[in-house]
Amino acid sequence: MGVDNTPVEKLMSTDLLTVTPDTDIGDAADILLDEGIGSLIVLDVDDNLAGVLTSTDFVTVVSANHSPYTGVVGDYMTEDVLTVPSSATLYDAAVKMMREDIQHLPVAGDDDKIVGMLSATDLTAQLTYMGSSGTD
Repeated sequence: MGVDNTPVEKLMSTDLLTVTPDTDIGDAADILLDEGIGSLIVLDVDDNLAGVLTSTDFVTVVSANHSPYTGVVGDYMTEDVLTVPSSATLYDAAVKMMREDIQHLPVAGDDDKIVGMLSATDLTAQLTYMGSSGTD
């Protein structure tokens, strides 16, 4: 199965770590570091997507000259988040990520709830695997 017809749901991470917009920014940083991940899904009180907080967003935290770093996730998260349906192909997801210059793409299920996360790292690993030993 090639990247052009492999559904996103075959590669996405499903063990999602989530926070809320009112989570302390320091606590969110600890989760990213402790878990060795690059992004957190931000859910509102109804478990709907409110935003995404990525390790890149922490550049804003540091550059905002907060000392000590204060605030909540809602102060720094990306709110206008692009998603992709779980039935989309890896090719379509990769094109969206490249066009929008994003590293993390939340994956929505049939009910528009977030069911996974696809990262540029996931795509790179898959393409590397497919290119090795002629396997796919």
